[in-house]
Amino acid sequence: MSTSPALPADPSQVTPEWLSEALGERFPGTRVAAVEVLEIHHGTNSNARLGVSYDGESSLPETYFLKMLPLDPKQRETINKTGMGKRETLFYRNLASDVPMRVPRPYVAQLDESDGSFVLLIEDLEPTDCQLADPVAGITVEQAGNAMRDYAELHIRFEDEAVRRQDAGWVEFMGGDSDMGVWMLQFGLDNHREKLRDGFAEMAELYIERRSELDEIWTRGPVTVLQGDSHVGNLFLDAGRVGFLDWGLIQLGTPMRDVGYFITMALSPENRRAHERELIQRYLDARTEIGGRPFDFDEAWLLHRVHAAYAAPAACPLVLFPEDDPMENRPLSRSFLERAQCVIEDLDPRGALREFANF
Repeated sequence: MSTSPALPADPSQVTPEWLSEALGERFPGTRVAAVEVLEIHHGTNSNARLGVSYDGESSLPETYFLKMLPLDPKQRETINKTGMGKRETLFYRNLASDVPMRVPRPYVAQLDESDGSFVLLIEDLEPTDCQLADPVAGITVEQAGNAMRDYAELHIRFEDEAVRRQDAGWVEFMGGDSDMGVWMLQFGLDNHREKLRDGFAEMAELYIERRSELDEIWTRGPVTVLQGDSHVGNLFLDAGRVGFLDWGLIQLGTPMRDVGYFITMALSPENRRAHERELIQRYLDARTEIGGRPFDFDEAWLLHRVHAAYAAPAACPLVLFPEDDPMENRPLSRSFLERAQCVIEDLDPRGALREFANF
């Protein structure tokens, strides 16, 4: 999937001619007869479902999921600065077919380095038996337990620096280049403090005041490639197996950042409280079985609590409490923020940061 200098900027611009050429890079001889935009949603990105018919027989799908930068110029610039589109495109171009996790199959992954625009054409899950995770109930403990081995395999594969350089040299540590999280959290504190519980507000204030220090602390420990954003809204289920939808925050970091975020933001708070210790142990056991670097449980548990502090910046868009938030988004928005507030209350990340880094 090579880079193309002239990418569609709107789903309606995906023409049969362009798509024939784009698909032809991986599937030579493909000739697209017609493209129809079946659904479209303009949010953080422009997402659409495309119906495609072919000139002649083809084993390729009749529908695809399309993802590109948003149309609004200001929003386009804001999202572009985060680098999420570039990272996700590089993931689908270079790693998606090889990671030991269920991810949507990639068909087109093109990036224009000159302006950050991208086009992703990936597996459309709607006509399959796959289901999106329930945003309120979350995934089950059994499903989470099975995913622990997926995480162990991903992390162990990339713990060797030479392997990372060769196979994922473009994956980097996430820095504090963008101040988007800071201003969103400050807006929430200034305008919606009554909707935020004290523990969350304290952690938000700490992040605003000492973001660079927290970013550095969160990178400490053994390094590997992380999925980076496996909250309940980015998960689907394929015959009960957890699948991972959004790879815009793929990054380098320490394994417990990935495992802890998944456990705290994919299970219901009740299930997380009752089972997080056993799930962490399942991850540690899987690492041992596969032959990875051993972790002591107490070390893993402390890191789990340290990285629970990330729940505050992770929830930064939600503390804006936008009045025009679409009705269909509200169950996920509310349950995400509730998970974030509960984990900060339950795990005392402030105390963990003192213990771990004298912070």
